[in-house]
Amino acid sequence: MAECGRVDSNTSHAMDKSITLPPDEIFRNLENAKRFAIDIGGSLTKLAYYSTVQHKVAKVRSFDHTAKEAAGGKLYEISMQEEVTARLHFIKFENAYIETCLDFIKDHLVNTETKVIKATGGGAHKFKELIERKLGLKVDKEDEMTCLIKGCNFVLKNIPHEAFVYAKHADSEFRFQTTNPDIFPYLLVNIGSGVSIVKVESEDKFERIGGSSIGGGTFWGLGALLTKTKRFDELLQLASKGQHASVDMLVKDIYGGSYGYLGLTGDLIASSFGKSATADKDFSKEDMAKSLLHMISNDIGQLACLYAKLHNLSRVYFGGFFIRGHPVTMHTITYSINFFTKGEVQALFLRHEGYLGTIGAFLKGAEEDNPNQYSWGENYAGSSGLMSVSPDMNPMQRARSGTFDMLEMDRLERQLVNLPLLQDPSSYIPDTVDLTEDALAREYWLYCFEEALDGVVKRAVASQPDMPEAALRAEKFRQKYRHKLQTLRQQPFAYGSLTVRSLLDTREHCLNEFNFPDPYSKIKQRENDIALKYYQKAVKSLDELSWEEKQFALVRGVLAGNVFDWGAKAVSEPAFMPLGGQTDFCIFFFIPLSERPWLVDSYDQWLERLKGPPHKCALFFVDNSGVDIILGVMPFVRELLSRGTEVVLASNSGPALNDVTNGELQILTERIAAMDPVIEAGLREDRLLLVQSGSSSPCLDLSRLDKVLAMVVRERQTDLVIIEGMGRAIHTNYYAMLSCESLKMAVIKNSWLADRLGGKLFSVVFKYEVPAGKPNKDCGAFSPS
Repeated sequence: MAECGRVDSNTSHAMDKSITLPPDEIFRNLENAKRFAIDIGGSLTKLAYYSTVQHKVAKVRSFDHTAKEAAGGKLYEISMQEEVTARLHFIKFENAYIETCLDFIKDHLVNTETKVIKATGGGAHKFKELIERKLGLKVDKEDEMTCLIKGCNFVLKNIPHEAFVYAKHADSEFRFQTTNPDIFPYLLVNIGSGVSIVKVESEDKFERIGGSSIGGGTFWGLGALLTKTKRFDELLQLASKGQHASVDMLVKDIYGGSYGYLGLTGDLIASSFGKSATADKDFSKEDMAKSLLHMISNDIGQLACLYAKLHNLSRVYFGGFFIRGHPVTMHTITYSINFFTKGEVQALFLRHEGYLGTIGAFLKGAEEDNPNQYSWGENYAGSSGLMSVSPDMNPMQRARSGTFDMLEMDRLERQLVNLPLLQDPSSYIPDTVDLTEDALAREYWLYCFEEALDGVVKRAVASQPDMPEAALRAEKFRQKYRHKLQTLRQQPFAYGSLTVRSLLDTREHCLNEFNFPDPYSKIKQRENDIALKYYQKAVKSLDELSWEEKQFALVRGVLAGNVFDWGAKAVSEPAFMPLGGQTDFCIFFFIPLSERPWLVDSYDQWLERLKGPPHKCALFFVDNSGVDIILGVMPFVRELLSRGTEVVLASNSGPALNDVTNGELQILTERIAAMDPVIEAGLREDRLLLVQSGSSSPCLDLSRLDKVLAMVVRERQTDLVIIEGMGRAIHTNYYAMLSCESLKMAVIKNSWLADRLGGKLFSVVFKYEVPAGKPNKDCGAFSPS
């Protein structure tokens, strides 16, 4: 533990000026730091560093068996290997901590590849000598505006739900925007001491087109004169409690009501501070601070609107010291933008706007590593969440969480892009329900994930029986993930839109953080071995059916196989269970699926489509290991190949629950090909391709897929997309609109969700859709929200 920052305990802010920093919580992986950047503002320091992170990964390797040996032995072996990946760390803290934090970094810095630290911000010159003396690194100052734009481009491209609209009186204060594949052009209004308005047209092309001397420094300076309050945050706190109408002259104060002829409402401000000139009374600090905040925010909002209209820009992002996630500031700017543009332009704010400068400075210093050539992902296990903007919500927590703030981003192995078949990538939303807007669903799913935590811990420990320290790591995982759930219960918007997908992904990040890369690896191995023994019998049974019976059996087989899921509480047992002392494939067909008509049922339309010409290429996003992939998906794929349709199987790049990974699928498919001439021919003739999706999640985000997969989809002229499983087809992508035919298949394996959807446990969703412009029939619908 390292002491970092200490002041006189008699001051009113002693609590958040004295903090003990555990090195593994704040400056993580510091011993592997390779490069630094720093952005020092008037009150906050933002530090960035790049480090390498060593962690365990589960690898599979096929046994070199003879056919005889393969029948009695395991199909593949699993090994735990060490892997090194790149991680970006961003830490924000108050300038009062800078000296002790630099000492901490120096003491723990083992090796760095560079002797230069990139710096930006107004304080970079002020603290230049201190930084060079403490760290022994030369300070190289970068242009502040260039860094700001580089940082903004980076977060908009790499962090989903980075930008949000603030709606004070809505059920959820935040409305997060989906990542737009084309972020340019946009207007950035950076509000520091003054205001800079920048038009950003491309990665490296931007222009400062305007600005104002009336900004955050004006609010702070005039506020200090009016209220004698010297701290910026205290001034905002006063404003949040004030009533501006006590100080401002409103339209109704002049006209006795609204001014209908000009369309002015009575509550509109006619003159900021107008009453102070005539009223013979003292005004409260709170009311004056509120009036001042309204005056400056309205002025900035109007200025931004004028420049947005002048340059025909609809996206306007606000950032800088003045914003800092405070509700009154965001509300007044939002109101001003809505008023002056009549709702045509939205005021957008950024979750990580405080890091833009330091991210840009880091990118300037890391250009030889080509960081923009990679995709990056936010690591939820190591990032602080966006704290509540409600001034009345746990002020002690706000003070503590406001002292230090962290963002971590991991470099992904593969570059991620949109699925080319999305009908409108700019409006695509992966998740079906936003839990920030649905309190009942939010409470259920948070409870559900917390209740499942003990089982996940047990599974993690059991997956590493030869590692005595596994129990300790599992307990640390439990504490970290439970803390995340508690944070999300208080602040649902902490990491953007709260969804079932984000809860699952956060859990996977936390498991990886404590070296549990694939807790279900041995379960998957066992279930794959068992299911393979029944593959030939399954195919033979199917081939004996009539054509129509076979098509229904194939669909039912996919649905039946998908029931057995270690991620679902209702079913977490292997598919094959002894009956009368024997295990037989026929039992596979007697699992508890609902009878037709299903909850969502467009099977008849699908059957009619199959009587027509074959699809050119089908993209199939697969789900679980074992019965699902081997006895459900593969016979379905076999039928598509027999019809003359090429098939691309997209599976996870990394493990998540019992989902099949690309490495496992390669081995399974080779083994099936040795038994099945249709699959063997598909592989040999390049009509069956196995491609990784780029995902390591039980859900599916079609806006972040492996670039190679997107290329294959284009080259093969894919005209059918098949998505299976509750995570991929219901929690995500249920409403995804594609430019080709699509088939979404899932079994509801959660009683609460089934009840909410108007069905029962094991209700079936079979949703066949044809894009607009092609013959279509009613494919059924429900609303999971």
